[in-house]
Amino acid sequence: MKPKLTLVGAGPGDGELITLKGIRALRQADVVLYDDLANHTLLEFAPEQALKIYVGKRSGKASFTQDEINELIVRLAQEHGHVVRLKGGDPYVFGRGFEEYDYARHYGIPCEVVPGVSSSIAVPASQGIPVTSRGVSESFWVITGTTRNGELSDDLRLAAQSKATVIVLMGMGKLNEICTLFCQAGRGHLPMAIVQNGTRADEQCVIGQVWNIEQLAAEQGVGAPAVLIIGEVVSLHPSYLAESMRNFSMAY
Repeated sequence: MKPKLTLVGAGPGDGELITLKGIRALRQADVVLYDDLANHTLLEFAPEQALKIYVGKRSGKASFTQDEINELIVRLAQEHGHVVRLKGGDPYVFGRGFEEYDYARHYGIPCEVVPGVSSSIAVPASQGIPVTSRGVSESFWVITGTTRNGELSDDLRLAAQSKATVIVLMGMGKLNEICTLFCQAGRGHLPMAIVQNGTRADEQCVIGQVWNIEQLAAEQGVGAPAVLIIGEVVSLHPSYLAESMRNFSMAY
């Protein structure tokens, strides 16, 4: 068997949001390594005899380390042939896809990347929130909630001073710190949304403002995995006005 690695973006959760090229790669797979955020129904596109191995890395749960995944890719490609690494969203948007690509390439394994629909734009859209809108927001940031050393990204401090939409991925564990940062920057009344399991059947969304979103999320039971959306574009969500009126009456 000829070894090969294909990194496939599975999209944000809805199985129908994978690309045709991604499906074609799955149909040609000898091995599929899949993670938490990839819709497991996509495994049905792989040949019945293909190995299908879960290699999720969800925070707080037993999982493979990144080094173990890298080594597994190389070993399985050498032993079985075509390895498809099925990753939620897009492989190169906080997916560590390039680390896997680079490691496999170092061992002489041919590699291909099939881009995926990123949750950073698809999840807001699924709730009717555009990341940009003329006259409201001219640009957007996409920032990780937690850096490799476990701290907030310095870019969040810059983003808190910007008029751009701010999308935070993997940020629920730092929600309090993120909201505090924006409040300290005088942006506590910015509209904010948290969308859990975006584009899936069990999607949940909470809408509010930076200063009260943590309380609202706790009341409504919204947690990880989730996308945080901060900025005036959230005010375009159908329920934002009603929520704002409720908060105003509570405050006064």
